Amino acid sequence: QLQLTESGGGLVQAGGSLRLSCAASGRTFSRYRVGWFRQRPGTDRWFVAAIDSRGTTSYYTDLVKGRFTISRDDVANMVHLQMDSLEPVDTAVYYCAATDSSAGYYRAVSTYNYWGQGTQVTVSS
Repeated sequence: QLQLTESGGGLVQAGGSLRLSCAASGRTFSRYRVGWFRQRPGTDRWFVAAIDSRGTTSYYTDLVKGRFTISRDDVANMVHLQMDSLEPVDTAVYYCAATDSSAGYYRAVSTYNYWGQGTQVTVSS
């Protein structure tokens, strides 16, 4: 069973940066596609970024393109989300998710079968 643990959230002023990390344990992480999603109170969970199992292709929602960067370190069993030029609208709980299936659209919540507990990101204006 793959287990995911997020870290790195916190409070930051607008224009600042945070680096989220997703630590995997239990299985070989390099087999998994990994995504980041975020959720605001009372709303659905929305796609933020994803990276393929080889780390060669990454995907972003237009809302964060050019500001966020996803990367993976399979030696350390980690995936990171570098978030720069943060805006108050980026405030949310951020979740790491993974799937070992090659099927499914990378932006879809239903594609991923492993999820972390989430980490809160708050951006003040």
